[in-house]
Amino acid sequence: MSPVEVIEAHLRRIEQVNPSLNAIVTLAPDAIEQARAAEAALANGQEVGVLHGVPLTIKDTIDTEGLRTTSGSRLRADHVPGRDATVVARLKAAGAIILGKTNTPEMAIPYETDNPVFGRSNNPHNPLMTPGGSSGGEAAAIAACLSPSGVGSDLSGSIRVPAHFCGIVGLKPTAGRVPMDGHVPATSGPFALGASIGPMAREVKDLDLLFSIMADAAPFEGSNREQGDALEIGALRGFRVASYIDELIAPVTDETSVAVASAAQALSEAGLEVTEEKPPGIAEGSRLWIELFSRAAADQLRETYQGREAEAGPVVHSALLTAAAKGNDMQARIDQAEALAASVVERERLREDILRWMKTTPLIVMPVGSVPAFAHGASRVDVRGESISIFRAFGYSHAANVFGLPSVVVPAGRSAEGLPIGIQIIGRPFAERTIMAAAGAIEEVQSSNFSL
Repeated sequence: MSPVEVIEAHLRRIEQVNPSLNAIVTLAPDAIEQARAAEAALANGQEVGVLHGVPLTIKDTIDTEGLRTTSGSRLRADHVPGRDATVVARLKAAGAIILGKTNTPEMAIPYETDNPVFGRSNNPHNPLMTPGGSSGGEAAAIAACLSPSGVGSDLSGSIRVPAHFCGIVGLKPTAGRVPMDGHVPATSGPFALGASIGPMAREVKDLDLLFSIMADAAPFEGSNREQGDALEIGALRGFRVASYIDELIAPVTDETSVAVASAAQALSEAGLEVTEEKPPGIAEGSRLWIELFSRAAADQLRETYQGREAEAGPVVHSALLTAAAKGNDMQARIDQAEALAASVVERERLREDILRWMKTTPLIVMPVGSVPAFAHGASRVDVRGESISIFRAFGYSHAANVFGLPSVVVPAGRSAEGLPIGIQIIGRPFAERTIMAAAGAIEEVQSSNFSL
């Protein structure tokens, strides 16, 4: 097929389906023009990149030159960046054509995609449910075939939770492995410990392809078996895998337990050694996430919205009130700095423990969250008769951010209502291709169950 045919097919699909999903919020006006140029390059025998003519979508928190990028905020409703984020520039250099920008919560905060600029996005499996957040528009677009793949970001599961809700695959790379310039909110300071930009797609092989273009070269870390360009599952034969569910983090639905067991079974049949084991430090992920990131996020929002607080949507407004209540005098700042320093020290100690443990057990298979996609506007979910907060329900997603570890989500089951259930595989730093190889083995077993 020609690039023009591919782009036109996706634009028709967007016209048909996007009004009911609100996944893509800004279309690139030059997509057809770019496709024609790509077609001409092929006709003229020019050298082309590995993504030549391939359409992609980009989360609306990531800068795209000449294409509106709002972060779901009224403050940026008309913002048009003058340059691409590095990841976007790399994808374009490989030949990709940007179709448009995908919806996100205001300033990428909660697990539901809704904001005062564009409104909410719906889950393509059930429009009464959320596609998750904060990369929810991206996940919904990919799941509904509005886009073949794209780019999201993750500080607390924001790639992995939407992938889980929408039945696609998503990779949160090792912290620092993919450049994060051009992302708003900014990811400097303590956020650099855990924030990541990463690829989202319908198949693991597409994650691998996009990641190879987006990522910086990895330093030598981990075994040689984890450094291949195209790692196959056979290379992982004999690797130890910990299968892990912990009620102290959060209870999970019965179908979620089955999905984790199914994923573990697929890896066992592929020749990996699977055990039920509790990794050290993982259960501290949610507590440390709050201590490391929550106050810093509130302070960042306060500085961003200073003097324009009335333009904040309800979620950001609530965060601003929380920041104000905690005070801003000198002693409060000193106390905050001391508490953050203590949390960073504890994080480093626990990270050292888990990395030492992962020398012999390099893979962890665990839930993404307690439940599949929840209804729009929910603040709590019921799990086997227990009501828990949304934050706690997705506490399984926090540890990979806190410790800066790579994590990939792949579909592995369905709920009784037919909603997708993904599981996540966590690996050692810079072992992205190891976890993607493991995800590919699960995908091979499960993929027949996940077409819309």
